[in-house]
Amino acid sequence: MGQPKDKTMSKQSVARQQWGSRLGIIMAVAGSAIGLGNFLRFPAKVAANGGGAFMIPYLVSLLLLGIPLMWIEWTLGRYGGGFGHGTAPGIFHSIWRKNRFIKYFGVIGIFGPLVIFIYYTYIESWTLAYSFFALFGKYDGLTDQAGMKSFLSGYQGLEQNRHFHGLGWAYFFFLITFLLNAVVIYHGIKGGIERFCKWALPALFFCAIILFIRVLTLGTPDPAHPDWNVNNGLGFVWNPDFSTLLSARVWLEAAGQIFFTLSVGIGVILTYASYLRKGDDVVLSGTTAASTNEVAEVILGGSIILPAAFIFFGPTQIQTIAQSGVFNLGFVTMPLVVNQMPMSHLMGFFWFFLLFLAGITSSVSLAQPAVAFLEDEFNLSRKRAVLIFGAVAFVLCHPAIFFLKNGVVDELDFWGGTFCLVVFATVEVILFSWVFGMEKAWAEVHHGADMNVPKIYKFIIKYVTPLFLLAILGAWFYQDWLKVILMENVAAENKIYVLATRLGLLAIFIILIVLVKLAWKRKYKLTPADSLRESNRRGYPPEVNPKADKEIKP
Repeated sequence: MGQPKDKTMSKQSVARQQWGSRLGIIMAVAGSAIGLGNFLRFPAKVAANGGGAFMIPYLVSLLLLGIPLMWIEWTLGRYGGGFGHGTAPGIFHSIWRKNRFIKYFGVIGIFGPLVIFIYYTYIESWTLAYSFFALFGKYDGLTDQAGMKSFLSGYQGLEQNRHFHGLGWAYFFFLITFLLNAVVIYHGIKGGIERFCKWALPALFFCAIILFIRVLTLGTPDPAHPDWNVNNGLGFVWNPDFSTLLSARVWLEAAGQIFFTLSVGIGVILTYASYLRKGDDVVLSGTTAASTNEVAEVILGGSIILPAAFIFFGPTQIQTIAQSGVFNLGFVTMPLVVNQMPMSHLMGFFWFFLLFLAGITSSVSLAQPAVAFLEDEFNLSRKRAVLIFGAVAFVLCHPAIFFLKNGVVDELDFWGGTFCLVVFATVEVILFSWVFGMEKAWAEVHHGADMNVPKIYKFIIKYVTPLFLLAILGAWFYQDWLKVILMENVAAENKIYVLATRLGLLAIFIILIVLVKLAWKRKYKLTPADSLRESNRRGYPPEVNPKADKEIKP
C-alpha cells in the first residue's frame, strides 16, 4: 500500500541495513525514548505542576500528540526507507516530490538530533563518572546540599576545591563515553545499536526495579520523624492539585514532556523505522515501544528520586528540592539520599549506572540520522560515515564542555531539544495527513499491521494533532519569542556566549542545507539515461529522478 512497486526496490532494501528482529527495533526505539528525562525531568515536572493532576494533561498529550506522532514517524520512516532514504530530507521528498523545497525542511530532522547529541553526550558522561564515584565512595562524608553542589561544580570545572582541581576527570569520562557511543554506532543497526539495546535496556530496568523496591521498603528510617515515610513521599509526588489544570503553562509542560519522553519530533524514529522491511508492522511495534517507555517513566521514574528524598529530607525541604532543577535532583540530592541507605555505595552505583544506560541508548540514536544521511545520500560506507560524524561531533562537543557556565548548554537544549521538536513535528503531521493524504496514509499505517488503529485517530491525526501543535507554537510566539531573541533572561556577561552559540547553530543549519543540495545535485547531474541507470543501480524507483522520469520512460 503506497510502497514503490519497482523491482529495484528489493535490491535497495537488501543493500540497506535492516533490523534483525521485531524485538530489536522495539528495544532500540524504547531505548531512544527512555533517557535522562524519564528519571530526572518527569518527577520534577509532576511535583511542580499539580502532582497527580499533572497526569491529566500528560495523558491527554500522550493520546493526542505522542501516540499519533509515534505512528506517523514509524510509518513515514518505513515508507521513505523503501525509496532508500533514512533521514527526513529524503523521506519528505518521497512524500511530496513536486515541492523542491520540502527536503530542506527535513534538515531539521538531522540538525535537531545533532545539536542534542553534542551536549547530551557530555551530560551522559557525568552519570558514568558518578557511578564510579558512588561505587568507590568518592563523595562519602558529604551530608548537605551545599557540599554536594560544590562537589558537582568542582567536577564540572566551575570551581576548584578539595575534590577537583580542573576538568581532568570530566574530560576523561567524556572521552570514554564518546568512544563507547562511537563503537556502538560504528557496528551498525543490527550488529551495534540493536545488539547493544537488547542487553542495555534489560540492565536499565533491573537497576530501576532494584531502586524502586529499595525505596518502597525504606519505611520510616528516622523514628524522630514518623511522617517522613514512603507513603507520604509518594503522596507528595502524586497527590493531585486540580487547580493547576487552569494554567496554560501546565498543559504546555505536559506536552513538552511527551515530546521528550517518546523521542518524537526529533527525526530519530524516522531513521530507525527506515530500516524496517515494507511489510513490517508499525502499529503494534510503535505502541509497544511507547508503552515500555511509559512504564519506565510513570511507574519507575515517578517513584524513586522524590519519594526517597522526602523520606530523608522531609516535607519542608522537599518542595525546594523538587524545584531545584534536573541536575541538582540527579547529581546533588540523589547522592545524598543513597548515602543514607543501607549498601549506599551499591545503591549509588545502581542509580547512576541506570542514568548512564538511559543516556547512551538515547545518544546512539541521536547520532544515527546524520550517519544515515551520509550513507544514503552520499553513498558512503558505514565506516566513513561514522568517522566523519565522529570527528565533527567531537569538535562540536567542546563548547558545551568548556562554556557550560556561560549558558551554552541551555541554548543548545532550547533550540535543538525544544523549539526544533515542535516545528519538525508540525511539518511531519501536515505532510502525513494533508499532503500524503489521509486515506493513503491510513492504508500505509495498516500495511502489515497486527492490530488496527481506532478510527477516531483518522480525525485526531488530521485535525486535532496539527491544531494542538500549532497552538503550542502560537502560544510560544505570543508569549516568549521576543524575550528569547532579545536575550532578556540572559545574564549580561553571558550574552556574547549565547550569541556565538546561536551563530554557530545557524552555521551548522546552513551547512546541512548545502549538503542536502549537493546530494540532490549529485543525483540529477548525470545525463537522463545515466541518471536512470544510476537510480536503478542504487535501487531507487525511477520517479526519484524527475529529469529521468520526464525524458525517459522506463
